[in-house]
Amino acid sequence: MTVPKTGRPGGLRAGVPRRSGWRTQAPVVAVVALGGGTGAAARYAASLWWPAQSGAFPWTTFGVNVAGCAVIGVFMVVITEVWTAHRLVRPFFGTGVLGGFTTFSTYAVDTRTLFADGRVPTGLAYLAATPLAALTAVWLAAWAARRVLKWRQS
Repeated sequence: MTVPKTGRPGGLRAGVPRRSGWRTQAPVVAVVALGGGTGAAARYAASLWWPAQSGAFPWTTFGVNVAGCAVIGVFMVVITEVWTAHRLVRPFFGTGVLGGFTTFSTYAVDTRTLFADGRVPTGLAYLAATPLAALTAVWLAAWAARRVLKWRQS
């Protein structure tokens, strides 16, 4: 498909206002930052509530990542199949809160630390279990959300 020639810079048509990039993106950046801070604070609270033992399997990070992935599975079903959400809901909650809550960078650091400490079997188990459990959590949560929503509509 081709864009019609307008004779104007950038192919803009007459009467179509050009929106400034920062005016469009500033609210998105703001809600992602606000949500990210909220999610990171929740993750920090989880680490205080359930501290990881040095050299052991990092259950807190594992649990946070799996729980966050399950929540995103439900969230995506709700905002794509049930509810027409405001344009800032997805960046706030999906990218911000859940992005700040889950911590795959800590997963990488924990894995490296386990290997560096000579805890290779634990490191390998963690390396394999985290993405497998996280992806399974997304899939199961989305499946369960669809089943519940279908049951409620009957």
